[in-house]
Amino acid sequence: MSHERPVEPFSDVHFEHGQVRATLLHDPTVEGLDVAIYMDGSGSMKEEYAYRTERQGFWDWFIGKPAPDPTPTNTVEPEVRWMLEYLASKDRNGQLRVAYWACGAKGDEVEVIGELEGKDVKRYAFPGPRYPGGFTHLAPALRDYVAYLKSQVPLGARRGCAVFVTDGKLHDVADVEAVCREVARDVARGRLPRTNFVLVGVGAGVDEEQLERIAHEEYPGVGHLWCHRVASEIKNLAELVAVLVDETMTVAAGGTIYDDKGRIVKEYEGRLPAVLEFTLPEEATSFTLEVGGQRFTQPLPEDHDEDGDEDHH
Repeated sequence: MSHERPVEPFSDVHFEHGQVRATLLHDPTVEGLDVAIYMDGSGSMKEEYAYRTERQGFWDWFIGKPAPDPTPTNTVEPEVRWMLEYLASKDRNGQLRVAYWACGAKGDEVEVIGELEGKDVKRYAFPGPRYPGGFTHLAPALRDYVAYLKSQVPLGARRGCAVFVTDGKLHDVADVEAVCREVARDVARGRLPRTNFVLVGVGAGVDEEQLERIAHEEYPGVGHLWCHRVASEIKNLAELVAVLVDETMTVAAGGTIYDDKGRIVKEYEGRLPAVLEFTLPEEATSFTLEVGGQRFTQPLPEDHDEDGDEDHH
């Protein structure tokens, strides 16, 4: 499956052997959703947690650009604040489990901050963990969230979503894949609510290729568990929860899909689903969605058969 940046109004695009699965940008409301945010606490994140005060340069002053906020901040804090504020509006009780992961000498510990509300997020500071990790191990954080979600089921949790903020350099990919298989099996057997994970890369050192590999896998009866985002590229808050959008949701009254030669591929006469699935020739370079009198063209990757390259999901 190949990689191509989605353009609005799409949030994710998959294209493999002529099969297209395109998710439309949609701000979903999911009953009983329990959300958590885990921040990378590994030593590689040291620079991202360092507090700095942005200074106004001479040219900015000369052209009249407003002076920056004098309050020191770090790379992670503003990103986590807006995610917390937004995700709390999706959470069943408006409170998110917030923690640092990849802590301790072995990078396998989780430092839980607590249940934080989405209102007045500026009162929260995220200076980094007490004991930064020597390695970046994600699997223990996944297990921590799964245990937490199971404890919340008797209290009303019906769906789970954990967001992991990272600089994108993991040291336990095999363990992560093993935990994901366990999660998928438990979800498929009804032992765990439907659960999804989101990797959000921050900072200049994001290993996006690795984020894509993690998000690549599909699991029997479950499909994708993961999606990934790069914080600096998120233009619409709904992109953060695209993984929660499914085929049961609709976004508009009808629409038409065209291939790159202008031929009709599929018509939706009733409501337009939030997830579109259709077939294109493998040599296709794009497709176009016509909805509400407007047309939106989404480019497709040139190299369709490159197994190691993944979409933006």
